[in-house]
Amino acid sequence: MTKKEIVAKAADAAGISKAKAEVAINATFGEIASTLKKGEKVTFVGFGTFSTSYRKARTGRNPRTGASINIAASTVPKFKAGKALKDAVR
Repeated sequence: MTKKEIVAKAADAAGISKAKAEVAINATFGEIASTLKKGEKVTFVGFGTFSTSYRKARTGRNPRTGASINIAASTVPKFKAGKALKDAVR
C-alpha cells in the first residue's frame, strides 16, 4: 500500500477531503520523526512503539569487490509492534 492509497482510505473513513487527510498524515509522520530525532519514544498503545537505536562504527565488506570498508556510527529508527497489531496480522 502506498501513501497515496492510505490518504484516500483515511479521507473516506474520516469523511474529509484527500487534501486535509494528507496534511494530517504528513503532520503525524513529521511529529514522529522530530520526536525520534530528540531521542524520545513514540508509543501508540496496541499498535506499537517507535524508538531509536545507536549503531556503533564497524567494518564491512563491499559485496561487489570484497574490499573492506568502514561503516560510520549512526542512530537508526526502529519499530516494535504492539500486541493488538501482532494479533491482527496473525
